[in-house]
Amino acid sequence: MTSQAPSGRRVVRDARRVVVKVGSSSLTTAAGGIDPARVSALVDVLAGVRARGAEVVLVSSGAIAAGLAPLGLARRPRSLAAQQAAASVGQGLLVHRYTEELRRHGVTAGQVLLTVDDVTRRSHYRNAFQTFAKLLELGVLPIVNENDTVATSEIRFGDNDRLAALVAHLVHADLLVLLSDVDGLYDADPRDPASTLLGEVRDLADLDGVRIGSTGAAGLGTGGMQTKVEAARIATGAGIPVVLTSAANAAAAVAGEPVGTLFHATGRRRPVRLLWLAHATEPKGAVLLDAGAVRAVTERRASLLAAGVTGVTGTFVAGDPVDLAGPDGVAVARGLVNFDSAELPGLLGRSSHDLKRELGPHYEREVVHRDDLVLL
Repeated sequence: MTSQAPSGRRVVRDARRVVVKVGSSSLTTAAGGIDPARVSALVDVLAGVRARGAEVVLVSSGAIAAGLAPLGLARRPRSLAAQQAAASVGQGLLVHRYTEELRRHGVTAGQVLLTVDDVTRRSHYRNAFQTFAKLLELGVLPIVNENDTVATSEIRFGDNDRLAALVAHLVHADLLVLLSDVDGLYDADPRDPASTLLGEVRDLADLDGVRIGSTGAAGLGTGGMQTKVEAARIATGAGIPVVLTSAANAAAAVAGEPVGTLFHATGRRRPVRLLWLAHATEPKGAVLLDAGAVRAVTERRASLLAAGVTGVTGTFVAGDPVDLAGPDGVAVARGLVNFDSAELPGLLGRSSHDLKRELGPHYEREVVHRDDLVLL
């Protein structure tokens, strides 16, 4: 395999606040228990980043995997209840190991367990930000994981990759480092001798023709390269560069050496509400738009008015996230709707002026205001 050497990584070396995400397979043995040597090596790297004056937040998978061996389980269970039980046992073991290893460096660890609500409800998001800000102010190294023990709909949050990208934005990070058991993004299956390591990704167009499959250690983690590329897209679109490499290359990666894949920032930091809306919400339904409304929303960045709405699908209430779909049914945006799904059918195609005259000033408002709308 050949590698395209990156031209320079000063953006990595200059980062003052770094979020590091590590996957299950990089922390555990094949049997599922915590590998003390791997955890120790990772903590040494994190301590080194702090020693140069940067702040660090760690997003760590591994709770379920760490709980397998103590429970006598040979592999990751399929049932939600068994996964929650493994997470309950494993989370304590995982954080205890981190706490002991960080103590060698005189660093205090702080556990932060997040649920989907913490990154989908704005009030929770603010509370989470305040918690991280105080922990970092006090010199604590936060260790983040999804609260797998109480997760009810899905036991994982994109295998923590998407969560890591959202946390990076939440804490105003300068860099996101994604560590796994693969040393970077390849243009084909990395087991293929003809595949090439992509040293840099400057734009999503660079990924045209790249076969992004699910690679990694089977049976431990649940993510793959697709979730990592999605996390990189979220972070870079919000102005945060990303380095993707293996845990074995962690020290070199955070030092700015040419290892793994560097995803350059492609956008600017956006309001937390819009990042939350685009990447951390599930639409409750859809509002169907005519062609004129699609142009107004996507090209002029206008609010959506009832006059441009042709239909409604799903059941939702005012304040819920909904997709805005064109005549072809393809979602072009997502926004927070101002009306219940039961109200909208009676408003379709009608002007705001007419609605105000017939139904009162309450109905003059936008269906989705442009400040609560993000293009997909």
